[in-house]
Amino acid sequence: MGNRKMKQKVIDRQLLDDIFKLKTEWKNLKSILDRSIEPSEIGMYDLSVAEAKYFFLLREARQRKISALR
Repeated sequence: MGNRKMKQKVIDRQLLDDIFKLKTEWKNLKSILDRSIEPSEIGMYDLSVAEAKYFFLLREARQRKISALR
């Protein structure tokens, strides 16, 4: 049982790491597109995908009741 709990902690930590990486990616893309005179369709698509992934992982973390404040 202890081994399962350790695996769960590793998975939870990876989820938090992925959330932070996606947040940075999303914010960077948003910043670039905000400064663009005419954002490309591909750039807008990439921004939408990054945002969707970020919010999906946030919901997953909320469902698992994990946070970075532990």
